[in-house]
Amino acid sequence: MFFISPSKGKLSFTEMMRDITGYIRGLPSSSYKIIIGTDSMVRDETCFVTAVVVHRLGKGARYYYRKKIQRKIKSLRQKIFYETALSLELGGKIAEHFSESGFADMPVEIHIDVGKQGETRDLIKEVVGMVIGSGFQAKIKPEAYGATSVADKHTK
Repeated sequence: MFFISPSKGKLSFTEMMRDITGYIRGLPSSSYKIIIGTDSMVRDETCFVTAVVVHRLGKGARYYYRKKIQRKIKSLRQKIFYETALSLELGGKIAEHFSESGFADMPVEIHIDVGKQGETRDLIKEVVGMVIGSGFQAKIKPEAYGATSVADKHTK
């Protein structure tokens, strides 16, 4: 599993986490939030992009992303559940790494590509329940920019 950093290129999970913790240690007086969001684009196959955003509150952010190509998924419900599962899987790995690195209190948010407008509104309760039940904060549209802006940018 590798990640792309727009400024550093291709990184392993360990290299990404080292970069994230270095960024946090670089300005320890700031507040931080880790945001994970997944979006997808269906063509002949489905391209899933999971983004990891390190938000230095009030002072910018840094992000990383990974792509995963799957067979074509036609069901919106299945696609949204898979997007959420990919974000949760990565969120678990990141939270575990943080707890082992002395950053156990780092807030991790999962941004889900669902909203009260449109076809996904019927799925909100279920996917938000998945995220909260896994111990993370959940954000939906319009606050889910980790999925709707950052990850979406790289699905094209």
